[in-house]
Amino acid sequence: MTFPENLLYTKDHEWVRIEGNEAFVGITDYAQSELGEIVFVDIQSVGETINQGETFGAVEAVKTVSDLFMPLSGEVLEVNSLLEDQPELVNNDPYGEGWMIKIAVSDLAEKDNLLDAEAYKALVE
Repeated sequence: MTFPENLLYTKDHEWVRIEGNEAFVGITDYAQSELGEIVFVDIQSVGETINQGETFGAVEAVKTVSDLFMPLSGEVLEVNSLLEDQPELVNNDPYGEGWMIKIAVSDLAEKDNLLDAEAYKALVE
């Protein structure tokens, strides 16, 4: 299980990689391993502004459906189009090609509510 140091994490197992005023969001290696084989990623929130902690979509695995929560408030700019035909990218590369959304961050100060890699690792181990 990997916990990249350059990311921030939520207690709900999302990660965020902040790049200036934008950020990429996905689910953690831990989350994908707990869910099992991802068969569908349902995100219909492009163009919406969503607050930190609110649902931005759902991910469907063979045995369950799990909501996805915004790590930071912002506008959803883009959904990873690769996941439409290849949802397994979330399992195979959760921190790379398996990213889910790109957002325009509204309030960078909210990152203080997130966990660093060490704190997230302590939460799940």
